[in-house]
Amino acid sequence: MKGRRIIDRMRSGFLLALALTASLVHAESFTFTILHTNDLHARVDPVTVRGKSIGGYARQATAILQARESSTNPILLNAGDVFQGTLYFNVYEGLADLSFLNLIGYQVMAVGNHEFDRGPEPLANFARLARFPLLAANLDLSQEPKLQNVIKPSMVIEVGGEKIGVVGTTPPNLLTVTAAGDTIAMKDYLPSVQAAVDGLRDQGINKIILLSHAGFEHDTSTVGQLRGVDIIVGGHSHTLLGQVDIPGFEGSRGEYPTLGKDATGETVLIVQAWEWGKVLGKLEVTFDETGKLEKWNGGPILIDDKFEPNPYVLTMMEAFAKPIAELRNRKISELANDLTQRFDEKLGEPLMGNVIADAVLDATKHVGAEFAFWNAGGVRSPLNAGQITYGNLIEVCPFGNTLTVNELTGEEILKSLEHGVSSGGGMLLPSKGFSYTFNPSGAAGSRLISATFNGEAIDPKRVYKVTLSNFVAGGGDAHEVLKNAKGTRTDTGFIDVDALIAYFQKNNPVKMTTEGRIVAKSQ
Repeated sequence: MKGRRIIDRMRSGFLLALALTASLVHAESFTFTILHTNDLHARVDPVTVRGKSIGGYARQATAILQARESSTNPILLNAGDVFQGTLYFNVYEGLADLSFLNLIGYQVMAVGNHEFDRGPEPLANFARLARFPLLAANLDLSQEPKLQNVIKPSMVIEVGGEKIGVVGTTPPNLLTVTAAGDTIAMKDYLPSVQAAVDGLRDQGINKIILLSHAGFEHDTSTVGQLRGVDIIVGGHSHTLLGQVDIPGFEGSRGEYPTLGKDATGETVLIVQAWEWGKVLGKLEVTFDETGKLEKWNGGPILIDDKFEPNPYVLTMMEAFAKPIAELRNRKISELANDLTQRFDEKLGEPLMGNVIADAVLDATKHVGAEFAFWNAGGVRSPLNAGQITYGNLIEVCPFGNTLTVNELTGEEILKSLEHGVSSGGGMLLPSKGFSYTFNPSGAAGSRLISATFNGEAIDPKRVYKVTLSNFVAGGGDAHEVLKNAKGTRTDTGFIDVDALIAYFQKNNPVKMTTEGRIVAKSQ
């Protein structure tokens, strides 16, 4: 009996020791690092911002590999819109990009609106070949067999012995801004997201990321209605948070991370990584033993020439580029008459500008655009009558600007037209149905005489939906009124040259004559 009591005491002591050890292990905080991108939009090659070359998949590969190596428990996320934006998408429908995403080891991706630009089939092909899951908790795919088994509401990443829950979302207005098709439906955003979060919490997962393709304004305005989300990694609005070293560039929208509060008053970290792979977001977070955020730090890493291109990725992408070169020589249509590049006080508006403005309006009417403006400085080449190729149209619109549909008041439109006729390069070239008259010899700031749309004077108090390039909408050519406009701005993701190509194909042979859209009238 005495021996049994000794054994019982030993067993009790051992069990107590195990319990204390488990308690100590559980009491330890846990740190992991989120590496993230969003809105890559098929930007395989570097782009130029303020004369500085940044981005490109080969540089991104180097940056991601270095960041992963130097980070604590890293995970790699993409917040959607890999599709649409360059000829790489036109040719490969996202599969060139996917080869990079698979190779570099992305672990999860939210479904962006542009993933539906060509209907469900290309997205289904992409999802089947992806080595990572695609997420969208607010999609109803019950009527779309191609997608219902390849897109999920949420998933779990295990890193460093801990489980991280990830819930994905796509824009709530998906069906109005893309060609998703009749088999796609939407669930109510907040209830569907909350249900996915609650499902993860019920599994005992207490560290949850919302991988959102709903936009920064949506993320910051709805965070207070959610419970249990710790971090929002966003996309869709192409928002730069934090600072980047580009001389003369002032594009940041706020702090990285931006802090929000959920429905229970808990802190939520909100991040986004600009666009086109120009930066890599890096957020290191530490949770305490209860799963509560304890501390954090991070910021955007500018993908510039300090990162040597990864040779393997560079070679792979050079192979994808060869058919792109062939595409440049492909015939698009015929042009019946020459299209002029510059505004002329006697001859009127540039015909090339008329065509671009009409083309970008055609491409965005499904988003509700009423008319369009194109900046005179964005017409980079005239066209001569005859055969027109992809290469010709790329010379006209070489920058790959995306198209945005902006809610502008009549007063904002009138002020912007005034700025255009007073500044030269910022002159706005209108689409069919819009016209304005100005006095070229008047004092700068008071040259605009009148402006009409479909024969009616622009009402300063009315709100119009207007298509612009992202360059002008963001304040390019010193259009501060457009930059600071408070109305809703929808970035369609479509690029100018794609809209131009579609217009030339639809209207073959293209013919354009002066219509009095811009009239110079000295007084």
